This record gives sequence, structure tokens and C-alpha cells, in this order.
Amino acid sequence: MKKITLIAFVLFIGLTTSQAQMKVSPGIRGGLNLSTLTNIDDNSMKSDFYVGGLVEIKFNKYFTLQPEITYSRQGSNGREYYLGAPTQDVKYELNYVTLGAVAKFNFGGQGFHVLAGPSLDIKTDDNFGRYGYDPIGTDFSFVGGIGYSLPNGLTFEARFKQGLIDIYGYDGIDYDDYYYDQVILNQVLQFGISYTFKVK
Repeated sequence: MKKITLIAFVLFIGLTTSQAQMKVSPGIRGGLNLSTLTNIDDNSMKSDFYVGGLVEIKFNKYFTLQPEITYSRQGSNGREYYLGAPTQDVKYELNYVTLGAVAKFNFGGQGFHVLAGPSLDIKTDDNFGRYGYDPIGTDFSFVGGIGYSLPNGLTFEARFKQGLIDIYGYDGIDYDDYYYDQVILNQVLQFGISYTFKVK
């Protein structure tokens, strides 16, 4: 009985200590999107913005988990063709609400960190209808990047976001059972800042 009591006491102290070290802080984030779509003729990056909120769950000075919800304006600049000849320059717009979570690893427990994590992107609207196309409503992406956090809660970050699902739902396999290399995926470079509010 004494051993069980001792073990329970040690576990309780450990749990209390870990919770005491864990800090939860809400925040906001926003910045510049430089987005493109793979395998689009005469493709070039489209500049737009992203904005959203976050919850920083800091387990210790080395590791932070950060759930996020973000409105992200994406797409690409391209060119339409008819019978092999260019007809007009176009701007493809794909806008998403993204639900994601990134793991942040701080080097030496200081401000510099690397981050990585997944996100589920839910399409809110697009302008593809005017060009005769109809993208699907969701994407699944993977995000990686680097950043630097200041003691006042301000963070500067650069991220690369890679979509993993063809925007029209094509699975990359044709009827002859080989992989087709022309799937159209979202790709986004993000440069931005975030701010976490200190909660006592």
C-alpha cells in the first residue's frame, strides 16, 4: 500500500510539474503569400495574403505545438491557350480556410526555430468557373519553415506549403496503371509575422 501511495504521489508531482511548465498563449498571424499551381502553362507566382489565429502550447523551451486557423488566398498567374496559341493572361484564385498544427523546435531553447506540420484546407471560393473549370473543395497540405521569436511575443517566419491533392481531385493514376506527372498542386511561399499574447 505504501508503494502504491508513493508511486501515485510521484506521478502526481510529475504531472503537476509538467503542467506548470506548459504555457498556453493565444495569438494572431498574417503575412504575404506567393502562390503557384504546378503544371500550369506559362505559370508565375501570384501575390496575396494570409491572416488567422493560433494557440501556442509551449511544453518547454525546446518544443512548442501550435494549432492554427488561417484564411489563405492562393492560386496562380497563367495564360489560356486556344489551338496552341495564347489567348489571354489569367489569374487563378483559390481561397481556403486552413486548419493546421505545426510543431516548433527551438535550437538551444532560444528564439530561432524550425517548424513542420500538416493542414487541412477547405475551399471558401474560387474564380475558376469563368475559365470553365471546377476545383474540388478540399486540399491536404504539409508545411515546413523557419522562424525567430522575440521575448515580447513577436515572431518572424518563412514557410513553404505544399499541397498534396490535385485541385481537380485527380489521383495521378490513369487507366493504364502508370503515374501521370501533370497533376496540379498548390504551392505557397509564406512570409509573415505572428504575435502571441501573454496569459498570466
